[in-house]
Amino acid sequence: MLTLQRKQHLLEILERDGQIVAKSLSERLGLSEDTIRRDLRQLAKEGLLQRVHGGALPASPAAAPFVERQRISSEAKPAIGRAAAAMIQPGQVVFIDGGTTAVQLARQLPQTLRATVVTHSPSIAIELVAHPHIEVVMIGGRLFKHSIVGVGAAAIEAIGQIRADLYFMGVCSLHPEAGISTGDYEEACVKRALCHAALKTVVLASPEKLDTASPYQIVPLTQIGEIVVNTGVAEALIAPYRKMGIAVTLA
Repeated sequence: MLTLQRKQHLLEILERDGQIVAKSLSERLGLSEDTIRRDLRQLAKEGLLQRVHGGALPASPAAAPFVERQRISSEAKPAIGRAAAAMIQPGQVVFIDGGTTAVQLARQLPQTLRATVVTHSPSIAIELVAHPHIEVVMIGGRLFKHSIVGVGAAAIEAIGQIRADLYFMGVCSLHPEAGISTGDYEEACVKRALCHAALKTVVLASPEKLDTASPYQIVPLTQIGEIVVNTGVAEALIAPYRKMGIAVTLA
């Protein structure tokens, strides 16, 4: 089998099975593990999958630029935003992450809600400029242009001075084995700090992010309180989280 044919076959297996285990696949195809791993490394460099220990998982479409991500799951994200907005109680202090799903959450906050939103996302702050009763606290730092959020030591230091009731986390990838991950190291550090500074973390997971992986883990799934997903998501994709004791809200 030629290299190009072999790599295409690997992608077909990944799409069908949702993962590749290098050892078992090498035995099934009669190829060396080194050959399989080399192909996986090359495919990962091309952004076609995400390498993990022992094999590979699908790469997240959330690696695309912000403007392009706005067109992905455009019907699911407002529904997720509405469900998340309904969780906020009057008087609470809430962290809202950056990202396209989080923008939908900000848009769904009722005009009568009195609360404080802390965010490192200029996009979220702008959405709430006209809200009559929400106090907005901005976290600064270096602008990570891909997600339009502040990152770096200054952001993490500021987050450490706040205690929030809820953190609505946007993610690139969510997988029952690989956990919660994103594509940038500094962004992962900021999300981790936000999670540690909140009493409860709620993950906003639009359909394209489920069962995918990105390079940098944020926190273990044990630190997550709830996941909000679209009501059309297959039960098989969310059953592992329920089994772990994580609440799942269908939007």
